[in-house]
Amino acid sequence: MAPGPALGAVLGVVPAVPPARARVPPPRSRTAPTDTVRFVVLGDSLSEGVGDRVDGVWRGWAPLLADGLAAEGQDTAFLNLAVSGALSGDVADRQGPRALAFRPHLASVVVGVNDTLRRTFDVGVLARHLGRVCADLDAAGAVLLTACLPDPGRMLGLPPPLARPLARRQRSVNAVVHALSARHGAVHLHLADDTWTEDRTLWSADRLHPGERGHRAVAEGFHRLLADRGLAHGTPPAREPAQPPPSRAEAAFWLATAGTGWLLRRSHDLLPQLLLLAGAELRHWADGTGPAPLDARADAALAAALVATMGR
Repeated sequence: MAPGPALGAVLGVVPAVPPARARVPPPRSRTAPTDTVRFVVLGDSLSEGVGDRVDGVWRGWAPLLADGLAAEGQDTAFLNLAVSGALSGDVADRQGPRALAFRPHLASVVVGVNDTLRRTFDVGVLARHLGRVCADLDAAGAVLLTACLPDPGRMLGLPPPLARPLARRQRSVNAVVHALSARHGAVHLHLADDTWTEDRTLWSADRLHPGERGHRAVAEGFHRLLADRGLAHGTPPAREPAQPPPSRAEAAFWLATAGTGWLLRRSHDLLPQLLLLAGAELRHWADGTGPAPLDARADAALAAALVATMGR
């Protein structure tokens, strides 16, 4: 994945620094599992493991993390519900009930990029979906794992009129995730800063998903944060890849097959809306107002979403 700059300030609603350095409520106490650590994963292709193929199937960061959770004498029960292309509504309506039925001690909820790539994007709807699933899992006694992510427009290297609308949307998503993480005392991994976005070795050929090195870095990051809270007792995941990276020919083949299919699917949904958004950007620049009116509109929508969903 091509590197991109950090997301910057998160609209002034929540701290602009990674939550690990921000003032957030202390983690809520949980009863430690005695025999089995139950870990469920909700989300989209990032958590499904896209970009890290082992023996013909996607693996990804979640199984790597699961292997390092249990203490000696414990077992780990692991369930990955993440599906490529999932939206926040899919996580809340389909994955959420199955996750609750699993009775997890740990529950990862990482989703939102696909929402930003839809013409129907609405930060208020996304906030309600994420707020519901996080509240339900928290009430059931699970410790939440969350992450904020870089915006796909800049990671894909899109020109500014196309990239700015996606960046604006991802900032809103990250602000919602930060607020929910603070409310529920989540274990939060900040994946939108330069450490993650500027290292090309972390990303796969599609420029949207981590490669094996990146998935290992995500797993190690979560393990470190969990260990700091006394919630991970096994061996941390290894950072170095166990298999050689795809060759240029393999990467080109993947992009020409799966990558082209993704582009065609998104073109019917996102591309017309993205061109309209780019047109609005250019009109404001032509009028001399720049992005300020569009930023203000996004800030207002985000503020309303946080008030409606979290009472802020």
